[in-house]
Amino acid sequence: MTLILGRLRPSTTLVRMIEARVSAGFPSPAEDYAETYLSLDELVNVRAPSVYLVRAGGDSLNGVGIFDGDVLVVDRAAVANQGEVVIALVDGEFTAKLLSYDKDGRPMLLPANPAYAAIILQEGEQLEIWGVVTDNLHSLRRR
Repeated sequence: MTLILGRLRPSTTLVRMIEARVSAGFPSPAEDYAETYLSLDELVNVRAPSVYLVRAGGDSLNGVGIFDGDVLVVDRAAVANQGEVVIALVDGEFTAKLLSYDKDGRPMLLPANPAYAAIILQEGEQLEIWGVVTDNLHSLRRR
């Protein structure tokens, strides 16, 4: 299940950012860092008129770090390439999956969770790539 949240209204809010790489392994001294400001609008390009927010539903993309309830930034103007996460409309229903192609060049929509099967389009089924997922706003503290 995928829920379209709509466009994000651009703001002028700037968030403080420490210009230093944070080690995800062994700690490193935080001697050399600079504090700057970062616009979240610019970071995920929400000012573009083709950018929408979509809330992910389900666990079929857990393998690529997209979890139930995550907010996905989707660009409708981006060209979808093989291996990218797309928002697709299959016979009138939205889904988020990895775009792929079979040996004959027909599109397939792949999950990133072995509990789910690929969506292989059958004769007469309609597929529309609605947009490409460019960013994932994933909360580490679920409410």
